[in-house]
Amino acid sequence: MSELREAALKSKAWPFEEARRLAKRYEKAPPEKGHVLFETGYGPSGLPHIGTFGEVMRTTMVRHAFEVISDIPTRLICFSDDMDGLRKVPSNVPNQEMMAEDLGLPLTRVRDPFGTHPSFGEHNNARLRAFLDQFGFDYEFASATEYYTSGKFDEMLLRVLERYDEIMAIMLPSLGGVNEERRETYSPFLPISPKTGRVLQVPTLERNVAKGTITYREPDGELVEIPVTGGHVKLQWKPDWGMRWAALGVDYEMHGKDLIPSAELSARICRVLGARPPELFAYELFLDENGQKISKSKGNGLSMEEWLTYGSPESLGYFMYQKPKTAKRLYFDVIPKAMDEYHQQLRAFPTQDLPARLANPVWHIHNGNPPESGMVVPYSMLLNLASAASAEDKETLWGFIRRYAPDAAPETHRDLDQAVGYAVRYYNDFVKPTKTYRLPDEKERAALADLAERLRAWEGGADPEALQSLVFAVGREHGFEPMRNWFKAIYEVLLGTSQGPRFGGFIAVYGIPETVALIDRALRGELAGSAVAGD
Repeated sequence: MSELREAALKSKAWPFEEARRLAKRYEKAPPEKGHVLFETGYGPSGLPHIGTFGEVMRTTMVRHAFEVISDIPTRLICFSDDMDGLRKVPSNVPNQEMMAEDLGLPLTRVRDPFGTHPSFGEHNNARLRAFLDQFGFDYEFASATEYYTSGKFDEMLLRVLERYDEIMAIMLPSLGGVNEERRETYSPFLPISPKTGRVLQVPTLERNVAKGTITYREPDGELVEIPVTGGHVKLQWKPDWGMRWAALGVDYEMHGKDLIPSAELSARICRVLGARPPELFAYELFLDENGQKISKSKGNGLSMEEWLTYGSPESLGYFMYQKPKTAKRLYFDVIPKAMDEYHQQLRAFPTQDLPARLANPVWHIHNGNPPESGMVVPYSMLLNLASAASAEDKETLWGFIRRYAPDAAPETHRDLDQAVGYAVRYYNDFVKPTKTYRLPDEKERAALADLAERLRAWEGGADPEALQSLVFAVGREHGFEPMRNWFKAIYEVLLGTSQGPRFGGFIAVYGIPETVALIDRALRGELAGSAVAGD
């Protein structure tokens, strides 16, 4: 056994714990299909959101961990439920009236409100695939429309028809909280109307197992008999989920905590269809800035594109790795923290032993081969530099960086150059509009004046630790207790924010003469005055 596999079999990192749980599935014999199948599901009724990406990212982490501890080949299918009927018009898309006309149609027949693809479902599928491709995921895309209409699900759909009563016995008790009419009209089969093309929620009046057909009544009263194969029907989503697991032989799938009851029902249906349900992993939900669940139709929280405007794909991967069973706020203010912590882990990786590396998020983000970090200046520091310099472009920040780290350049430190661009955008969009400078009180004024004088006389060079000690000494000598009140005052008076990175590091990068000038401006009231004037 290799050293890597031996360490992985003991690692407490959650992807390895999941991989070991999955490996027990095939302890006695390998899968007959010759591989272990991972699946992620996506409902393209709204624009893809960041939670969709998180599911693929986390599943990929478990897949790679499994490949370390097992020799069984693996596949990952990203399945789009794009044959579902459009139930409501998303609030964050154009051409709302046009979309309202298409309510009830399968998503791959709903006209694209953006006018870029043949249908709304295909538009959203393309958005999802473009992002997953950008990140370099190894996956196979699968479309419900294609699987239903091509016959790939036909065998299992006939089995659903054959075992209709058993499936109904599972589903009907779950509708207890719904009105009686829903129970009376429920059927696992949703016919696609040959008249209107809409997905119909109507009762199944007759079943013919020998012919493979069902009979239902159209809204206009006509009785219609259609086959359950060939894309003429769509299953309700819980039976569909279980049918899909059975048809494809899915071994592992993640889902949100809110879907635990649905997943349990689908697992029972999968067993009724003669297959073993996959190993399931329920993750906690992402919340927006107000603590509300992120919704595709509402468009609240962060989109994938928004994160990538202000932070790197790797920082997003880092955020997704952290404690998947803990609910997390997913809003703009989490990006700087994720950026800095990702690079902290990246810098720590080369010095760690193998068990520590396997517990390091960057091992899982980069499939065991993380790059070196070129972030000689933290992202949070870049934000404070942008604030102090009112930076409108990257070159302004690079002016400070070159002086602090002469060997750094955009060409050689691409991750840093990328972060500089993110920081300028983040500063201008989020920090600048909310900057609130204040005047120092008498105690703070005396301490800041003292700090400025000591910096004028400073001969210790741009040593961040030495400068931090100097700042700390000034605060201590002026009686700040607790010391965080001193640093809070520094940031509120000099930068218009209430927190920031170590101020000694800020001085080293921003420059000692520049910091003295900044303090002098604050003591003259120019910073607070400019904020009042709308700077």
